[in-house]
Amino acid sequence: MILSISGVVFLGIMVCLFARKDGLKLSHAVVCALFGFYLAGTAVAPSIQAGGASLANLLGGITL
Repeated sequence: MILSISGVVFLGIMVCLFARKDGLKLSHAVVCALFGFYLAGTAVAPSIQAGGASLANLLGGITL
């Protein structure tokens, strides 16, 4: 599946606007899901996954 970077950027901007303006409604959640789905197909996906894993390891190492 091919989606240009401009499409991913557009969906990202829509997600930010929805979250700030109206809260998050069901239709907005669909846009968020599409954004995540298409973002996973870009070249940025491995960096996001590595950052998420690093954050999980960091939080997992914190003792209370």
